[in-house]
Amino acid sequence: MNYYSLNKKAPNTTFKDAVVRGLAPDKGLYFPESITPLDSSFFETIESKSDTEIAFEAIKQFIVPEIPEAVLKTIVNETLSFNFPVVNINENISTLELFHGPTMAFKDVGARFMARCLGYFNKNNTNEVTVLVATSGDTGGAVANGFLGVKGVNVVILYPRGKVSDIQEQQLTTLGQNITALEVDGVFDDCQNMVKCAFMDEELTNKMQLTSANSINIARWLPQLFYFMFAYKQLKSRYKNIAFSVPSGNFGNICAGMVAQKLGLPIQHFIAANNANRTVVDYMNTKMYKPKPSVQTISNAMDVGNPSNFIRIQELHNKDFDTLKINLSSYSYSDEETKTALSELYKMYNYVADPHGAVGYLGAKEYLVENDAHVVFLETAHPTKFLDVVEDVIKTNIPLPPQIKAVMDKDKVATAIRTYEDLKGFLLKKINTNYNRKTTD
Repeated sequence: MNYYSLNKKAPNTTFKDAVVRGLAPDKGLYFPESITPLDSSFFETIESKSDTEIAFEAIKQFIVPEIPEAVLKTIVNETLSFNFPVVNINENISTLELFHGPTMAFKDVGARFMARCLGYFNKNNTNEVTVLVATSGDTGGAVANGFLGVKGVNVVILYPRGKVSDIQEQQLTTLGQNITALEVDGVFDDCQNMVKCAFMDEELTNKMQLTSANSINIARWLPQLFYFMFAYKQLKSRYKNIAFSVPSGNFGNICAGMVAQKLGLPIQHFIAANNANRTVVDYMNTKMYKPKPSVQTISNAMDVGNPSNFIRIQELHNKDFDTLKINLSSYSYSDEETKTALSELYKMYNYVADPHGAVGYLGAKEYLVENDAHVVFLETAHPTKFLDVVEDVIKTNIPLPPQIKAVMDKDKVATAIRTYEDLKGFLLKKINTNYNRKTTD
C-alpha cells in the first residue's frame, strides 16, 4: 500500500516513510491510495471472531508487506490488551467505553500501535527519531505511555498550561526516561501550530528526524477504525441500523470510523458531537469552512478550532459536500448542556460519564429526534480524569482506578515555553546534547 499527500505536491510513498515522516514533504497529510472493501462474509460472521482477528484483517491491507503479517499480528495483540465493552443506556442509545487501557483514554490504541510500528522500523537504525506531539489533554498521556522506553525514539509533548486536567498533566509530565513535556503559554492550537512550524523548518529537519504522534500520523489515526468494528460485533444481533455519535476535536476518531465504513462496515450515519468549538458545525450549516481560535471548555480534549483530520473526511467523500451531508451530522453543545447531560446520565441511568462522553450522548439524543437508529456514543476517557467537573455535577465521589493512582504522587517535570523560537531552541539544544553524548560514549 502506498500513500499520497492530500496537498498533491509530493511523491507517493510507503507506509514506513509515511509513519517516520508524519507529514509529507509538501506538509500535507498522508492518505492511502486505495481502500479495498472486505468480503461481506467478514461482517456476516464478525461475532465469531476475536477482537485481534477483526483488527488484523481490517488493517493489514494498509501495512503488509512492509510489516510482515506475523509481526503485525504481534503488534495488534500487544496493542489490544484490554477490553472495549458496549454498555446499554436505554432502548435507543448505548455507549462504547474506550477508557480501559493504561492511560484510560481512547488514544491508547493509536499510541500503542504507532509506537510498536515505529519501534519495528527503527530497530536497526542508529539515528534517533524525535516524536513531536501537541495535546489538548489525552493524547499526551497516551503517547507518553505508549512510547515509554522505545529504543531510538525521543518524545516531546507540547501541552497548553492550565488547560488540561490535573490527572492528564500528571500522566504526561511524570514518566521521565525518553519522554519530555513542554508547557506552552497558550491554547492547543498554539501547540499544534508550533509542531507544524517545526516540520516546515529545514534548519531543524536537516539535523533531526521529526515525526508526529498526533492523529495526523497514519499509524496513530488508522487503528482507531477498530473501535467501530468492535461495537458492531457486540450489537449486530440486536440492532439493524447502527449510528455513531463521536465526541470530536481533531476529527481523527470519526474519520477512522468512516474508513471502517469504506471497508464495508454497515454504519447508518455519523454524528460529530462538538463542544463550543464548532468550526465543522458551522461548515455543515453554511458550506463555508472557517477555522476559529479554540475556546476553552470542560471537555478540553475537543478544544480544537482547526481540526487537522477534516481534510481526510472530505477526501473520503470525494470533496462533495452533498455526499458528506448524507453521512455526517454535526451538533454543538455548551458546558451547561454538557453538565446537564452528565447529571441526566447519572440520575436516570446510573451511568457516570466524562464530559466528552456527555457531549456524545447529547449528539445521540439530537440525532434520534428525527431519525430511527440505535446510536452508540463513544465514551472516550474515564470520568476520574475530570474529577472536579464530574463529582461537582453528580455530587458523588468516584474511586480512582489503579492506572490513575499510579501517577498521582509523582513529581511533575515540564519546561515552560511561550513561542516557536522557544521550541526550536529547545530542540536544537537537545540535538547538541545528544551529539555530545554520542561523541563521548
